[in-house]
Amino acid sequence: MKIDNTSMFFNASIDGGTATAAWATSVGQSKNNGYKFNNDIPGLANFIIGLNYKIYNPSTHEVLDISKGSSSRELLYFSFFDKVYINGFYVEDTKFIILLVKEHSKSHDGRILISYPNYAKVIENGKTSVSNQYAINKMAEIINCSNGCWFVHDITIKNQDELHFSAVVVDDEPKVYSKSQIRKKEWDLLIGDFDSIEILKDQKPFDIKSFQESCKNAGLVYSDKHITRFVSSLLTKPFVILTGLSGSGKTKLAQAYVQWICQEESQYRIIPVGADWTNREPLLGYPNALKPEEYVKPDNGVIDLILQANSNPELPHFLILDEMNLSHVERYFADFLSVMESNEEIPLYADGTVDNGVPSKLKVPTNFFIIGTVNIDETTNMFSPKVLDRANTIEFRINNSEMESFLGKTNDLNMKALLTKGANMAQSFISLSKNKSFTTKDLDEINNTLLNFFGELQKTGAEFGYRSASEILRLINQLDTLNKALTTSEKLDVAIMQKLLPKLHGSRRKLCPILETLGSFCLKEDLKVVKDVFEKDNFDYSNANVLYPMSLEKIARMYKGAVDNGFASYAEA
Repeated sequence: MKIDNTSMFFNASIDGGTATAAWATSVGQSKNNGYKFNNDIPGLANFIIGLNYKIYNPSTHEVLDISKGSSSRELLYFSFFDKVYINGFYVEDTKFIILLVKEHSKSHDGRILISYPNYAKVIENGKTSVSNQYAINKMAEIINCSNGCWFVHDITIKNQDELHFSAVVVDDEPKVYSKSQIRKKEWDLLIGDFDSIEILKDQKPFDIKSFQESCKNAGLVYSDKHITRFVSSLLTKPFVILTGLSGSGKTKLAQAYVQWICQEESQYRIIPVGADWTNREPLLGYPNALKPEEYVKPDNGVIDLILQANSNPELPHFLILDEMNLSHVERYFADFLSVMESNEEIPLYADGTVDNGVPSKLKVPTNFFIIGTVNIDETTNMFSPKVLDRANTIEFRINNSEMESFLGKTNDLNMKALLTKGANMAQSFISLSKNKSFTTKDLDEINNTLLNFFGELQKTGAEFGYRSASEILRLINQLDTLNKALTTSEKLDVAIMQKLLPKLHGSRRKLCPILETLGSFCLKEDLKVVKDVFEKDNFDYSNANVLYPMSLEKIARMYKGAVDNGFASYAEA
């Protein structure tokens, strides 16, 4: 049942005025027909059925306290719900009180209201046993907006005993509006014309093995470890770059995952980047200079995708930018790079100048994930450190055994076999992505390794900052969540490969001494890394003396590239 977005909101005020939530929805506004229930209100019938099913009769020791409410409202009855959800997430150990009241004011005498006030509570033996404000605080925690501005736009009763709130986060901080009309217009645009996507029932805990198996069934050739790295990176931070050999399956992996996890096609866009993208207009549109009241949205649907993500915060949404470096990334992607760290909104136009359904500021929500694919050749551009620093970079290579295996059982891809197979794990995926905890296992080993690499990378100006260090610890924690069997060395190998090495580039004179030292860090024994590793074409990187095989192999390739060409970088054709 949709409610007015000013009926239940938090941490929003009007400059120089008041802004109080109504805490109620009328079920019949017409005085002429005696305020009868309005049958045209979608979901009202199910709501009333649910209210009656959950009617609560307090014991002699219990008292309903709604003393802060209006004295002109008569309580007809109230209901208790102990199954409470916010944006599809279950609110544990919480009860919520819904009231059915009749108004006796001069202007609306006899009007029936469904009320959900924050002040409603039950007192049992002198102590509060149920409190709506307590439930609201728990809901705010779940949507990560305990101190910010948010509002509820839909309250639905499902299965007669489940109370579901649909909410939108406006800002991580309290907001002050100059006029109530501006507030309402902005919030209406945040809801947009997008209906809430009905979440599939029987949601399950996220299982990486299910996606790995689905890829095999579709004919895709990826190692389980590669898939685990990809998903862990998305969970760590919603910006992942896939680089490496052309035709090695970068775009296909991104496409496979979004088709597997999304229940509707509207949850993702695959957009080829053009070489002529010199500003943000291809992604974010622009104000129409000839019609100042109009904002021109890009045809690729990026703005609609972000707005839908805001309207459905419990479901993941994905933007896949194919051939991301055909143009200079900073030119068209700067706004996204900024809000990734600031959590601010992207300004689109000045308030009050446009009136065609596009908000003046665009919030990029936490359930919005960006995947970029990259090829390296004479037609592309290199990434700057500030881009690489904000992403997990995963390299795609094909070795002899993988090519042999592929040629031995070549089959047509069946991407349809992936469709919605993991959609019943979408909520769990979002929940995992909200876990920003650092790893707590083997911290001494991890910290010593990171400090060793920091010291060497500093010599070439490629050292990492606090952000990268924090994200490495989160990445290791997410890897451990998805695959408990991974050793600390294996998780460190992934972190080094994805977060530390990508910024390395330079001349032979600059790089080779650094690469020799970094290579030695990847070995257990004090081997002569140049003679025993770099100069051996048949060195076995999987042998027991290698701590970080992926990273050592990459360092060796960079070393050989620097020696042969006088220059090397992480990105290779």
